[in-house]
Amino acid sequence: MIVHSPLKVVLASRNAGKLREFSELLPEVRFVLWPANAQELPETGAFFQDNALQKAEGARAWWREHGPEAVDGVLADDSGLCVDALWGGPGVLSARFAPDLPDYRDKNRRLLAMVPEGADRSARFVCVLAYVPFHGEPLTASGAVEGSLAFDHRGNGGFGYDPIFIPDGFDQTFGELPSETKHTLSHRARACAALRERLAQGRR
Repeated sequence: MIVHSPLKVVLASRNAGKLREFSELLPEVRFVLWPANAQELPETGAFFQDNALQKAEGARAWWREHGPEAVDGVLADDSGLCVDALWGGPGVLSARFAPDLPDYRDKNRRLLAMVPEGADRSARFVCVLAYVPFHGEPLTASGAVEGSLAFDHRGNGGFGYDPIFIPDGFDQTFGELPSETKHTLSHRARACAALRERLAQGRR
């Protein structure tokens, strides 16, 4: 790959867990976190790609008017846990599931309680990334990882639904697996790898 100066990219999220993961998965990118005083970004789409594009394009529009520093583009993701026994839910509503419970340990236990006894526990994590150059057309990339639901919240690693998801081929949840293992197979890792390829093609 031809060596270029690092991209400086706004991450259209205030989620510290996502910032940490993207910084590890895309170390060649310098990320700027979405400012605390910036507007909330829309997530009204029916599909992960809709929401990722909404957030990325909304963030770019805001940054053009109010951004405190020059950047090369904006990255947004929409990701979620899709549980077969819950008809694919919470899916695109994953970030807004159980809003009355601020702690993900409680959210996870509520979600697990919704799965009928004896039901198929297969599930998958899905991630769609949208990268919008400051001047140019958006790129999207996606990734998914198949697995199953644990029976309880297990592990303190990762964030969100990681402690209740067991990827295929493993006995531990994403909350228990080392981050370096998770980063070889997670939905976000796969989406980042696909995006890196698209960006590399565009910069040759």
